[in-house]
Amino acid sequence: MCGLSGFWGRPVNDGELVANAMAMAHKIRHRGPDDGGAWVDGEVGVALSHRRLSILDLSEAGRQPMLSASCRWVLAYNGEVYNHLELRQRLQTEGAAPSWRGHSDTETLLAAIEAWGVDETLKRSVGMFALALWDRSEQALWLARDRIGEKPLYYGWQGETFLFGSELKALRAHPAFNSAIDRGALALLLRHNYIPAPYSIYRGIGKLPPGTWLRLGRGQRDVETVPYWSLAEVAERGMAVPFSGSDAEAVDLLAEKLSTAVRGQMVADVPLGTLLSGGIDSTLITALMQASSKQPVRTFTIGFEEGAYDEATHARAVARHLGTQHTELRLSGSDALALVPRLPSIYDEPFADSSQLPTHLVMQLARRHVSVALSGDGGDEFFGGYNRYFQGPRLWGKVGWMPDGIRAAVFRSLAHLPAPLTGRLGGAQTHDKLHKLARVFSSVPIQSIDDLYCGLVSEWVDSAQMVADGLLPETLLSQRGHWPRLADPVARMMALDGLTYLPDDILVKVDRAAMAVSLETRGPFLDRDVMEFAWSLPMQMKLRQGGGKWILRRLLDRYIPRSLVERPKTGFGIPLDQWLRGPLRDWAENLISESRLAREGFFDPKPIRAAWLQHQGGKASNGYRLWSILMFQAWLESNGGVT
Repeated sequence: MCGLSGFWGRPVNDGELVANAMAMAHKIRHRGPDDGGAWVDGEVGVALSHRRLSILDLSEAGRQPMLSASCRWVLAYNGEVYNHLELRQRLQTEGAAPSWRGHSDTETLLAAIEAWGVDETLKRSVGMFALALWDRSEQALWLARDRIGEKPLYYGWQGETFLFGSELKALRAHPAFNSAIDRGALALLLRHNYIPAPYSIYRGIGKLPPGTWLRLGRGQRDVETVPYWSLAEVAERGMAVPFSGSDAEAVDLLAEKLSTAVRGQMVADVPLGTLLSGGIDSTLITALMQASSKQPVRTFTIGFEEGAYDEATHARAVARHLGTQHTELRLSGSDALALVPRLPSIYDEPFADSSQLPTHLVMQLARRHVSVALSGDGGDEFFGGYNRYFQGPRLWGKVGWMPDGIRAAVFRSLAHLPAPLTGRLGGAQTHDKLHKLARVFSSVPIQSIDDLYCGLVSEWVDSAQMVADGLLPETLLSQRGHWPRLADPVARMMALDGLTYLPDDILVKVDRAAMAVSLETRGPFLDRDVMEFAWSLPMQMKLRQGGGKWILRRLLDRYIPRSLVERPKTGFGIPLDQWLRGPLRDWAENLISESRLAREGFFDPKPIRAAWLQHQGGKASNGYRLWSILMFQAWLESNGGVT
């Protein structure tokens, strides 16, 4: 895992190019603390820089930026290509293999690009990556990103200079960078708690969408992204021609594909382990790792002092059964307060998934012992794990017939029941869910299950009105004509989550949290073959008996007793509502005081203050809504109040 950055601007002397390129790379040193370098061409004004976290080929032969054997191509690359040895064998068979200098996947990529071209190489590569590639022959810059978006890549014009990099802090280090905030992106942050691709918090800077590449030639100003792989097409194709075997055959085939992915991602020249929450996904990955390892696998988990959110005991029981070498850390409100000031730097642009707190701490814990950690990310989106997939249709079946006003009144009434009562009715987090549903049904007309889904994945539905001079940009969720063509409404939810929430929230959270401590994370569920097989499975192999992940549970039965993992899904949540009324209260009050909000001029203070006072008075659970405001305010403060 590494970091890349660079730019293409006016021709200048090599010394100035190197200085700017290395300044950019230095800002992302945490992504690659082991080595760094730059390649420049002053005659055309192009520079590529790189920071290296050595995982494969720790020798000098793995240094980047790297030139191809013919010296035509220059590559700065972040990630891992898991099938690179297979690609080497293909090149050897075709007589296109160079005289190898080392055994890095970077060298493999360059040889493949020389033999097959960029697009074909991307299609044949299995892994997680972002890359910047300079073609010295045609004087053209290529940028590309992996299929599902595990690795980030920002880019955009700033004046006459085209900037790109793994994180925004690298772009900010270039003299041409302009820190003007995109208020439309800010409205999107309030709506979703993250800023979806292709937008970023800065005007003129975008995120390269997953599964795409772009090519910028000399004299070219406009750039278009070109897909080489499409999750939407995979979902449509899989649902149109589904797997036709038996349940047992499906479990066997999943075991084969997932085990292959796990073994491939266990290849490293450094110590590795796994992030274990005790849930279905991480437990299955851990079990498959342990089955492939002669030594106890290192496992890591975070627990909470607040029992309703604590899953550490479950993870400990799983680790004991599988025989892993387990390490655990418990998190309190004071621990969160200590970490909060670092969040703007870690996440680089405003990001408001509150599970970022324990995610970073578990990465920090793992990094003390290993350099690579496997995770269960992607299991929910591809195998039907989120509660909305089975509770959404059930809820809509009960209340869909009601007029909007009556539905809203019903949920407002339920939400105002005392928290202890609603907790006894359906679990510790039922009170929060009822408040969420009351807001959803009160904010916008809900005429279909698709409307319900869009409401459930929104926090501030009126976010554009809350941002001064804010307009809500178009996204996939607002352009239903571009949704995957799937007849099953739950399949649509899963596909949309895979296209939006997974790359723009979950994978952002994991990448930044891990890279901040120089830890590489890998997700076997995000393997190309596993994703494509998952989408070929009929829905009844995912959702059955009132719950999700049916096929994952059946596979997991081969490794651990079902009682160790059979419990309601809670997610990697934190007791944010309590913390904002306790150890985080003063910190938050300072950031969203009415006078401060009015002075800075980004928000309408009234609805924010109303939500804050309701929350403090116990009249509503607004913690997750307020977190997006707080994360922007903290980010703004850490960046000197840029406008």
